[in-house]
Amino acid sequence: MSTEIQQETETADEQTAEQIREEVAADLSEKRREQIKEDLNSAEKTIQLKVFRYDPEIEGKEEPRFDSFTVPFHRGMTVLDALIYARDKYDSSLTFRHSCRQAVCGSDALFVNGQQRLGCKTQMGELDHPVRIEPLPHQDVVKDLVVDMEHFYDQMEAVEPFFDPDDLPEGELEEQRQTPENREKVKLSTRCIWCGACMSSCNIAAGDNEYLGPAAINKAYRFAMDEREGSDRKQERLRIIEQEHGVWRCQTQFSCTEVCPKDIPLTEHIQALKRESIKNNLKFW
Repeated sequence: MSTEIQQETETADEQTAEQIREEVAADLSEKRREQIKEDLNSAEKTIQLKVFRYDPEIEGKEEPRFDSFTVPFHRGMTVLDALIYARDKYDSSLTFRHSCRQAVCGSDALFVNGQQRLGCKTQMGELDHPVRIEPLPHQDVVKDLVVDMEHFYDQMEAVEPFFDPDDLPEGELEEQRQTPENREKVKLSTRCIWCGACMSSCNIAAGDNEYLGPAAINKAYRFAMDEREGSDRKQERLRIIEQEHGVWRCQTQFSCTEVCPKDIPLTEHIQALKRESIKNNLKFW
């Protein structure tokens, strides 16, 4: 077979393959439309989503916009359920984070109807419609509803969030005991799931990129107030949180406490560390 004939054959094969792909895509698209229509008709009611869209890598999608999706509503439906339906049925390029779907991983924190919420925990039936879904404010948007969490993680690591006692139990299998009273004191602070909702709601963090933020300070509280923490480590931790961009930047607005999906009294913990810092620096002579 000559080179020219071979090239023509390959070109024809490519055109045929492309035509087949287009026909398959059109067929799937038609089936999907029919499925959506059937879902909407059989639902007791429908809800409209207005979802923030942004993709800097795709031509024509670099400018932020809102896309509308009509989804069938069912009892118990969450914001995450609605987003998954919109992605699977309407637009597979719709991008958002989610994992456990049990309010434990913290990956699906979103800005829903003007407030920071967990998508998997927020009931669609309790929201005003249409439901407006945006990425967390005060953070760089990577794509659609996905934000860059690197700075948040850096702030969390800055308080050295790990346990460091002075002494370990002598017995190999002996536990490090903690009184029930002390456990109750730090219990709520241990619920943090690193979702970033509190940081996003904080006006101080929005204007001061070096501010540790409520989540990181809460993490410092969890260890500093633990009676098993080593005395030297506690002093070091207090020095970290009482710096210029630490607890004293908090203006007690309670916005972090209001949006926390795990009901952690973040503002209260920040104020407790302020008091602890003052007591630590008092000298009697």
